[in-house]
Amino acid sequence: MIRENEGIFITFEGIEGAGKSTQIDLLADYLERKGYDVVVTREPGGTGIGESTREILLNPDFHGMDFLTELFLYAASRAQLVSEIIRPALAAGKTVLCDRFADSSLAYQGFGRGLPLDRIEALNEWATQGCSPQLTIILSVPAQHGLERATRTFTDRIEKEAVDFHQRVKCGYEKLAGKYPDRIHLVDALGGPDEIKRRIIGIVEEFLERGKQR
Repeated sequence: MIRENEGIFITFEGIEGAGKSTQIDLLADYLERKGYDVVVTREPGGTGIGESTREILLNPDFHGMDFLTELFLYAASRAQLVSEIIRPALAAGKTVLCDRFADSSLAYQGFGRGLPLDRIEALNEWATQGCSPQLTIILSVPAQHGLERATRTFTDRIEKEAVDFHQRVKCGYEKLAGKYPDRIHLVDALGGPDEIKRRIIGIVEEFLERGKQR
């Protein structure tokens, strides 16, 4: 439900190379032209602490990182982002577009790594203090296609995982979309940027219209 003077929180998810950054920038431009005050951020990252944590998480030299260590580092970055950026922006009535959020941990560390989903959900709830997106866009591309896109110039620690891992993550996102159909929308991310943008804007406009009617 969107109330007057209440911010809007939209997250983008998807496997590596799905095109999230491009589509977030396009949506931000679209919303700003409509008069929305937009904050674009990402995780891991978005803050000084978060960006430093991101460097650790994606460093290919740290290939021996324990799965729990990985999970906790993502949660730590997420907690800082919520405290420093997301909550203040929403309280000021701004629209926050975030490249990844709590669903990433369920998809990557849960479905991808095999860690217990209920434990991850509990950790997410604690790290975010209940802050959750009102709308989530999952950009869907075949795992191999996404990896080829993402690794053209550099391959980070997560991208170095076998394609089977990324396929499990993709399937995990699809299961989350089935579990939370009111919030999560799967978008076919094959095609030109403008074509994908039109698909996303259709979903966002419907979401905004529903909010006005409540």
